[in-house]
Amino acid sequence: MNVHEAIQAAERILPGTPASSGNQDPRWQAIIAVGEHIEDSPEQVWQFTVRWGSHPDPDLRNAVATCLLEHLLEYHFELLFPRVEKAAMAEPLFADTFLSCWQFGEPDKKSKRMRELAEACQKRLIDLGLE
Repeated sequence: MNVHEAIQAAERILPGTPASSGNQDPRWQAIIAVGEHIEDSPEQVWQFTVRWGSHPDPDLRNAVATCLLEHLLEYHFELLFPRVEKAAMAEPLFADTFLSCWQFGEPDKKSKRMRELAEACQKRLIDLGLE
């Protein structure tokens, strides 16, 4: 499956509803399939990520954060971090998605920028009464 097919398959079932406890969630599986293209198709995966990373469903945003966004930043930090900053400061739900990410890769090169954005996101959410 190529990136376009993975995104189309995911779009057909999203936003959907969370699977019942103990069952595999097809939404997460579709997002994982999109994530398989992070290294070779970051632009397409980013567009999908920014769209669904702003969705009101916190479980869906968590899937986007842990299966897509944190790995996009792991492999394509310099390309995408400015876009992540812009999206996180413009959209509180995307800020929340960013705050759910773990940092991977070379922490010395990006940890300060990630930490500064996390602090700005937390402050913004508090100022908006969302935290």
